[in-house]
Amino acid sequence: MSVDKPCVVLIDDEERILRSLSLLLRGRYEVLATTDPVQVLHWVRSRPVHVVVSDQRMPAISGVDLLRQIRDHSPHSMRLLLTGFADLAAVEAAVNDGEIFRFLEKPWNSARLQEAIASAAEIAQGDFARRSRMPVVPLPAVVREHAPASVLVLDEDPLTAAIVRELLPSGSTVASAANVETALAFIEDREYAVILAELRHSSDDVIGALKLLKQANPRTLAIACSSLRDGRLLIDLINQGQVFRFLPKPLVRELLRRALQAALERHRELRHEPQRLRRHAVEAPREVSLSSRVLDYLRRIRDQARMRA
Repeated sequence: MSVDKPCVVLIDDEERILRSLSLLLRGRYEVLATTDPVQVLHWVRSRPVHVVVSDQRMPAISGVDLLRQIRDHSPHSMRLLLTGFADLAAVEAAVNDGEIFRFLEKPWNSARLQEAIASAAEIAQGDFARRSRMPVVPLPAVVREHAPASVLVLDEDPLTAAIVRELLPSGSTVASAANVETALAFIEDREYAVILAELRHSSDDVIGALKLLKQANPRTLAIACSSLRDGRLLIDLINQGQVFRFLPKPLVRELLRRALQAALERHRELRHEPQRLRRHAVEAPREVSLSSRVLDYLRRIRDQARMRA
């Protein structure tokens, strides 16, 4: 076993894919490749595995289901999903259940794939090293239970904010914005734990704003909601915006309640363990159409986030 190289596990039901990926990564990593999901689970239980790259469509188990189990057994392992097409159900599950770091498409771009794995491996190495130096300190119950919730709703429909107010406990802060500029003005004024954003907008590039907001202030978690059913759009939001959850519209109240609860809990964890923010690192957005005023807001939000850090 190498003590210096990060361990990367590859799983795919096609041997030729495993051979190609192994050759691409050989030298920089300790590469373990298999077609057997049981073997992958054995590895992550028995030794440090820094990165898992899993195919989505496999006979015995889907990639999302496997990555969900890996998250439970080895939360420090970074998870990447590889698939041949933008399967909408798989992408939504990857966001909501797998909490993956990157979504990679076949045929892969070698440079982008290696960049994603290198970033994931560096983050995981830091997490494993910290775990070996110090015990995990659970989030104090008083923080977990009594920290006030703060949610910003970006939606032209005021009903969305009304639903959020009904679902959150009394004393929570819920702000409502009908456009991107107003939403960013709220965030400049105070930190919000969660932004719930409708991706459809009559005039604003909400998706572009979410991508840049994650770069400016990674501690704010984004829940995206929309009637849009576009797998490729969601892939970009995973890779470039690290969206925490995606909820289809019309909203189901129980699913929204669970998503808000999980996001607020994760925000409290990030405040308690700021080093975990690295797991929310994003790719640089490739196509964003935002006004200079909006970009100015984002620059100020980024500066404030750096000062808090």
